[in-house]
Amino acid sequence: MSQLIKQAAITVDTWKTLETGPEEAAETIALPAGDVIFPLAVWLARKNEIISCHKRIGLLLQPDERVEDVADDLDYFVVIAVNFPKFVDGRGYTTASLLRQRYHYQGELRAVGDILHDQLYYLKRVGFDAWALKDGKNPDYAVSAGFTTFSDAYQASTDQPEPYFRRRA
Repeated sequence: MSQLIKQAAITVDTWKTLETGPEEAAETIALPAGDVIFPLAVWLARKNEIISCHKRIGLLLQPDERVEDVADDLDYFVVIAVNFPKFVDGRGYTTASLLRQRYHYQGELRAVGDILHDQLYYLKRVGFDAWALKDGKNPDYAVSAGFTTFSDAYQASTDQPEPYFRRRA
């Protein structure tokens, strides 16, 4: 099992992510048992089957997938993982912000993919509370350095709804 940073502590990731290849159809892929994070295409194609077979359900969103497509289903998901295929792809920040602020998603929001320690502070600000670092990266270092980069932020965000100038008054 891989390691996960959750609430700024290192833990074991007990969730499996269902991997689908370009040749596999969402309608026919085998659904594993246990706690599974399903790609959006599989969820949309087999929602009723997944609900009937799994007590705890996770969803994987890619950068080009829309939160609006699952807005009515958010209560089903214990965890939503947002993929960052490259660390320079910032669309996942918007996805997290939408999930937390517009749709009031309260479950675990996990950043996965090409995640580096210097992104953790910013990812936390938009609502992520769990991170799966890129393979080969040291989670101990990420926890010690990633959340202490800055002591305060000027802008309002999910983690601090009031801007700095209002907090100082």
